[in-house]
Amino acid sequence: MNDLADLLTIAQQAVGLGYDLVRNTTPQEIRHKGDRDIVTDVDVRIEEEVREFLGKMTPGIGFLGEEQGGPSVLAADQDVWTLDPVDGTSNFAHGIPLCAISLALIRQGEPVVAAIVAPQLGLRYHAAKGQGAYGINGRLQVSNTTDLSQAIVSIGDYAVGPNAAEKNKIRLRLTALLAERVERIRMFGTAALDLAWVAEGRTDATIILANKPWDTAAGVLVAREAGAEVVNDSGAQHDLSSTETIAVTPELAALVVKLVGATK
Repeated sequence: MNDLADLLTIAQQAVGLGYDLVRNTTPQEIRHKGDRDIVTDVDVRIEEEVREFLGKMTPGIGFLGEEQGGPSVLAADQDVWTLDPVDGTSNFAHGIPLCAISLALIRQGEPVVAAIVAPQLGLRYHAAKGQGAYGINGRLQVSNTTDLSQAIVSIGDYAVGPNAAEKNKIRLRLTALLAERVERIRMFGTAALDLAWVAEGRTDATIILANKPWDTAAGVLVAREAGAEVVNDSGAQHDLSSTETIAVTPELAALVVKLVGATK
């Protein structure tokens, strides 16, 4: 199956499997899988259900999930679904309603189909390459903000795990630089919504100093299809090999990239 419209419908159905579960369920089991990194029984259940559904609907397409893995290398010649069953697990586990289910189809190294739902907020986003990005109120378009002092900029979580202290030196420098220049900084704790909200014009930029495909692939496509510049820290187009994920309204792209570069 190669038709993006059909694959998008399947992606929307797939994330819908977890919509009610996240909206109406309190996690019963919380397990630590690393330094300050947790997974709940709901994460695992959603990933299992989505994997099974996509296996039946698109049997020729691979699957990479945050919790149960998949191909270690996303080959250029193979289509692969990549899923974060609960993006923002810490928020979810603590009853903070900022979390999302994020699914993308990777083809030839780039996302071509995306579906994101934020069940506790009643939000849904989707996109297909070359066909625009959409939310519950129709087609998405990035903001027209041109002045950094009027910009709302979200940043990704501070690092945990190996080398967190060194990684956070850069993140703290970035926070300080932004604090001197932008209207407000926000940390939502979910990359999918960081990116979708740039697409929707709720925020003007997001700077995520990481790039795991299950976290970012769907949001990257949604943001790009809504007119955002999606780049790495040098300003080159973002791809799976990027070590950062920066999405920004075009008029602010050069300024934001310059600020990120100043943290190195």
